[in-house]
Amino acid sequence: MKRPFVMMLLVVQGLLSTMCFARGKFLSSWEDRVRNTSACQPSWVVPVVTASSGIVQLARVDLLHQYTSTHFVTWNYGNSKGFDFIPFYKTELDINSPPYLQHNNPKVRDGTGDFSMALKYRLFAGNETHHNYSVSAQVQGVGNTASYSNGLLRNQINPSVIAGKGFGRFDVQSSLGGVLPVGSVNNIGRTVVWNTVAQYKVGKIIWPELEVNANYYFLGPNNGKDQVFMTPGLMVRKLKFYKEDPKNRLVLVFGGGMQIATSHFHSYNHGLVLTTRLVF
Repeated sequence: MKRPFVMMLLVVQGLLSTMCFARGKFLSSWEDRVRNTSACQPSWVVPVVTASSGIVQLARVDLLHQYTSTHFVTWNYGNSKGFDFIPFYKTELDINSPPYLQHNNPKVRDGTGDFSMALKYRLFAGNETHHNYSVSAQVQGVGNTASYSNGLLRNQINPSVIAGKGFGRFDVQSSLGGVLPVGSVNNIGRTVVWNTVAQYKVGKIIWPELEVNANYYFLGPNNGKDQVFMTPGLMVRKLKFYKEDPKNRLVLVFGGGMQIATSHFHSYNHGLVLTTRLVF
């Protein structure tokens, strides 16, 4: 009776050893892939609002404070951010948790926003010693999972192209995309989204920036209107946790900006954006 029991223990031990080896090899390969992907593109900081033209792996939490022309305030906890992964070379997968929206308007109920995911693929890139540029294509899907009236009326698909070019310590990144509702197009409308940011690296960790965030509406209740914000901001990167380990990627990045409405039509006057990212 002892021999089968001993044989079973040996089999279990072998399976556990194989699983541990596979897990260690999988994580090691993942880390190498992230390092190789990052090394082939510029090391610009991810902007406050505008999407990065490169591929990144980080956890991100934002806080948005919006002030409307009718003197109501909305707090957006999370701002539809979450985890950005690099599962394959030159590929990024974003999983964004629903934000929580808190209003001081008694006619609007507090609640959660929509869940979203995005897939980005880097088409072309070169780091600072190889032309200093990057171009990516992205498709985002947003589901109307919000509670009460804190989200979309229908699901959306948002394709976009993001490009950036660096000139020494200065870089410009720009994204152009569309917001395409799945159904009820005439009632909801379509939106062209164009964001551009100019950044400059001061010293080793300070990145002041100026963004232009613009929406152009077609069909729907806002047909023919446009909404533009100027967003001065500042990012601080990279505060490394393990300086003695050059291979360890764990760093803290944080910053913020103020969205200021510059168009006649705008859903809010200004919005304070605070952001924290943990790069891993």
